[in-house]
Amino acid sequence: QVRFVESGGGQVQPGGSLRLSCAVSGGIIGIYSMGWYRQTPGKQRVLVAFITSGGITDYLDSVKGRFTISTNNTKDTVYLQMNSLQPDDSAVYYCNGHRKWWDWGQGAQVTVSS
Repeated sequence: QVRFVESGGGQVQPGGSLRLSCAVSGGIIGIYSMGWYRQTPGKQRVLVAFITSGGITDYLDSVKGRFTISTNNTKDTVYLQMNSLQPDDSAVYYCNGHRKWWDWGQGAQVTVSS
């Protein structure tokens, strides 16, 4: 069974950094592309970044140059390094597949405020 457990969220001041981790069970890392998504109240979930099984990455325009997605296949974990955080980055962040999805985890709350 595929499951996602996100961690590493928190509150940070503008310009700060956070690293989100997503523990993935089910053995899908390295087989399927993985993505990080975010959602704010009343809005649809948005793809922020994805990484293919071959290591190709792409990002939402507003986070390019600030966020980095990576995987550790040995640890079955997907990471999202977020630097130069801005208030508009505040959201609940989720990981899941990219173009193939499973049940969503609980997400990690990120709040950027002074």
